Amino acid sequence: MAPSNPAKRPSGKKPRTTVQRVQTGVRLEKRLLKVLKALAEYLDMSLGDLLEGMVLHNFEGKAPFQSETLSKIAALKEVYGLDLTASDSHRLLEMDPS
Repeated sequence: MAPSNPAKRPSGKKPRTTVQRVQTGVRLEKRLLKVLKALAEYLDMSLGDLLEGMVLHNFEGKAPFQSETLSKIAALKEVYGLDLTASDSHRLLEMDPS
């Protein structure tokens, strides 16, 4: 966990970067969101921090998770019945709400 005072960071660590965040209304598949929220809780971070980290890693072609976390994700997918894979990306149709 990061120190409460950003000026006092462990040696060898990159200094923290100040950013401006904005609120957004993103629509996600229901089970996917449940897995993401549960994973954020498991990792003791906010959903926003989890998503930012995943995107930044992927933008650099890096895997965002190590094997232990991937195992936890697999377990959470089972719990929430998430059977979607990367091959489903951009092929999802939203259910008719009526």
